[in-house]
Amino acid sequence: MGPDVINQVNEWIVQAARLEEENGDDDEHKNEPPTSTEAGPKTESQEPRTHQGKLILDATCAPADVAYPTDLSLLNTAREKLEDIIDTLHAPHKGNMKKPRDRRCQARRDYLRTAKNRKPGRREIRKAVGRQLRYVARDLRFIEQLVVHTSLTALSRRQYRELLVIGELNRQQREMYQSRSHRVDDRIVSIAQPDVRPIVRGKAKANVEFGPKVAISVVDGYTMMEKTSWDSFNEGTTLIESVERYVERFGFYPEAILADKIYRTRENLRYCKEHGIRLSGPKLGRPPKHVEPEERKLERQDMGERNAVEGKFGEAKRNYGLGLIRAHLRQTSETVISASTVTTPL
Repeated sequence: MGPDVINQVNEWIVQAARLEEENGDDDEHKNEPPTSTEAGPKTESQEPRTHQGKLILDATCAPADVAYPTDLSLLNTAREKLEDIIDTLHAPHKGNMKKPRDRRCQARRDYLRTAKNRKPGRREIRKAVGRQLRYVARDLRFIEQLVVHTSLTALSRRQYRELLVIGELNRQQREMYQSRSHRVDDRIVSIAQPDVRPIVRGKAKANVEFGPKVAISVVDGYTMMEKTSWDSFNEGTTLIESVERYVERFGFYPEAILADKIYRTRENLRYCKEHGIRLSGPKLGRPPKHVEPEERKLERQDMGERNAVEGKFGEAKRNYGLGLIRAHLRQTSETVISASTVTTPL
């Protein structure tokens, strides 16, 4: 059962719960006497409501179960896996063909010399990374030579997948090493989970987290998945899609959207104004010197109601596995994330 199926089940649960609540409200007012306006003849047809409810939006990172990545540790892991691949490819020709000299013992000593240093300097780290890059490149050349005699079908599926990932990792690390930078597109931070990307959060606990980014919405206490991406994205770009999805679910627009300042872009403000939706938060530009008491009261009320989404994140991370995704495959991880949103309101 994949994430799409779980998200659809969550939609059915929310719709059934809201329908039950509406029917319960109708039963409560069923035995009440009609008011004077209801008892008299209806001269005008009652217009359907076009705006109802509040939509709360926010996003977070679901950390994957990976070790904190450094360039040196990644290259060392890549080198060790390449050495296993060399052993596998050379095994059929043992005794008939000389095994390549990969110098794995020397490479291990070079790695430990820096890894065991508590406070290595930048120059020392750069030299160690350069050495491991040369060892990895050397092993890749040996594998190219061995493939002439042994087909890659001798490798297991895991080894073949790791070989492809290490090839891309080697390219990225060499590019950063030559340009003396620490930034590259689609940076690999785990050989076992190559889909994981660094997500800059700017939080006090961790400035950077590693895992998929998740955007959710909360309506009347029910949590719904809006977007899951393994690449970092600006959650402000999901507002319009979330509103359109709200209309599909409930048949009307929300009266208000409670969200962070990052959602208050010019495009989102223009969209909300065109559709008669109030978007919480201060106006763009310089803050006014005097704020009306009613506006300040409404702002405090919005902040209090918006805390519901933070509570949902905390509940899902503490109790339902969103705080550490232990699954390794991409689809399995997305399934775990979707399942955490289903169990939150139950």
